[in-house]
Amino acid sequence: MNRILPLLLIVCLFACKRNYIPKPIGYNRLVLPEPQYRPLPDSFPYFFEYSVHAHLLPDTTGFNERYWMEIYYPAMRSTIHITYKQIKNSEQLLREFLNDAYTLTAKHQIKAYAIDESIVQTQLGHTAIIAEIEGEVPSQMQFTLTDSVRNFVRGALYFNTKVHNDSLKPAIEYMKKDIMHLIHTFAWNNKHAALQKK
Repeated sequence: MNRILPLLLIVCLFACKRNYIPKPIGYNRLVLPEPQYRPLPDSFPYFFEYSVHAHLLPDTTGFNERYWMEIYYPAMRSTIHITYKQIKNSEQLLREFLNDAYTLTAKHQIKAYAIDESIVQTQLGHTAIIAEIEGEVPSQMQFTLTDSVRNFVRGALYFNTKVHNDSLKPAIEYMKKDIMHLIHTFAWNNKHAALQKK
């Protein structure tokens, strides 16, 4: 009996042996909310509709100029940075702001597979320049809007995560649609335009 017990134990150990196959690293499934929008408060020199799933926050870049903001999506850990500049009827300032926007987009060329730029006429008759950036880049979409006389706005999308962009693709596409809604509802605030003329 004493000899049978160790033999049974050995048989059980070898009988229960399973080949272990390591699983690849996975990411949490992202549940994307149904798009819904609300108007921007009228205290800004510009107007657009932004997602009810996002929070308006003050700019955190350190420059923090007036009317700069961040539209933060906590569920996706993504942010649309919005910056604003006054042109003051200066062609030189307009060229400077456009060049700065182009330079900031071009900085992503090192890691980008492609940068697709397009000029879009919005539903309200404004012209937007949009850059969609593909690859392992920190910013996947950037845009500018201007009336060429008084106002200039630049926007940039960022994700605050180390997850690769191919895994973020559904969230990136969702955010791009929200940005296009922002662009197509964009307008200049006439109250602020009247104050600038004075």
